[in-house]
Amino acid sequence: MNPTNPDNRKDREPYVVTSKGHTAAAINAAAKAGEWIKNRQGHVKELGSKTSAQDLVTEVDKGVEQMIRRLILTHYPDHAILGEESVLPGADALTAALEEGRKHEYLWIVDPIDGTTNFVHGFPFYCVSIALVVKGELTVGVIYDPIRDEMFVAEKGKGAYMHGIPTSVSAEADPGSSLLAMGFPPDRTFAQPANMAGLQKILPQIRGVRAGGSAALHLAYVAAGRVDGYWEVGLSPWDCAAGVLLVLESGGKVTDTLGNPYDIGTRHLVASNGQIHDFLLASLGEAEATGFKK
Repeated sequence: MNPTNPDNRKDREPYVVTSKGHTAAAINAAAKAGEWIKNRQGHVKELGSKTSAQDLVTEVDKGVEQMIRRLILTHYPDHAILGEESVLPGADALTAALEEGRKHEYLWIVDPIDGTTNFVHGFPFYCVSIALVVKGELTVGVIYDPIRDEMFVAEKGKGAYMHGIPTSVSAEADPGSSLLAMGFPPDRTFAQPANMAGLQKILPQIRGVRAGGSAALHLAYVAAGRVDGYWEVGLSPWDCAAGVLLVLESGGKVTDTLGNPYDIGTRHLVASNGQIHDFLLASLGEAEATGFKK
């Protein structure tokens, strides 16, 4: 088995963001937000919930989103921002926010803390996720893990990088030797049964599954070749937009759970190294775990 792509060599020339453009703005915002988040771990004062008791939000989430908004709008005051904490809970509110966002030429999609439950519990697996959509196309994706100080960056057509070193998806083609990631969003009535059905179908056929609690970081790990694939039913745009671009620019494949091309409105996601993508789609279909009604 060769789980990593041979092109993912650490001796390659580091990639450097030289411009003061969109990517630099996203990196700056993610770095500043991540440092503030890290300093606040263990000091949460206000803990609330949104769609359910499991869907947590803190004053840190809200404060970080405002920080990112200010940093972006300072440079691009005419751009639109779709942030998790600025959208009311529920599918209808999300649909309305997406429809409004699609009207703008430049749309930033922001998750101030992807993995809030982990953050609240002190479990060190959470990140800042920032993406830019230009005329409907993902153009920039930045994910910053403040605990490990890992900055994942992707630009459309220019590749994906972690601290300037190119990332590449794994080369694993055998599902039986693959390590996958998946998740359990807060929705216990619709998403959880679908994800559980997918897990029961897929787990016996593979080497292992990891569910870390951050969709964005799971996608970054697919891009970096640390896991071979990832799926989850019940996501929101801010959970996955940046990570999707990372996977695509690292040579991977991303679709919805039926195999259709990714769109910022995609809520049921499969991302992989491309080699095991058909296996994942087929397994979810057989288990009736796609999240889509027949």
